[in-house]
Amino acid sequence: MKKKSASPAPAASQQISQRITDLADWRGKTLRRTRTLIKAADPDVIEEWKWVKATNPGVPVWSHDGMICTGEAYKSVVKLTFAKGASLADPAHLFNSSLEGSTRRAIDIREGEDLDESAFKSLIRRAVALNRSGPAPAKKKAKA
Repeated sequence: MKKKSASPAPAASQQISQRITDLADWRGKTLRRTRTLIKAADPDVIEEWKWVKATNPGVPVWSHDGMICTGEAYKSVVKLTFAKGASLADPAHLFNSSLEGSTRRAIDIREGEDLDESAFKSLIRRAVALNRSGPAPAKKKAKA
């Protein structure tokens, strides 16, 4: 008996577009705008769809030589989490969430809030440059 092959999952870009469409409110518009800015800042960005499970349809991810950021929509915020945000210069102070961690930083965008588009694109470019610079040096363990 021949097994049926599972139909292939839609491409990540299609899944992100569908997620934006499904968020038929300000969150979808915000995610669409930030996606456009990411692509403008880095035309070679790779879109991925990760962490699909029964309780979560998945998460949009933008990468270039490593993860740049994720884009998640919650009830009251669109959260853009930068994988190496703690290592990025943020002169415009875009990061306003997850500030206590040693690795990630996030930008929470609430309904009606504007994002400094020029500063955001610069932040994307800095994240790509950091990814391209190679792995971070290993931290030295304190002697006991």
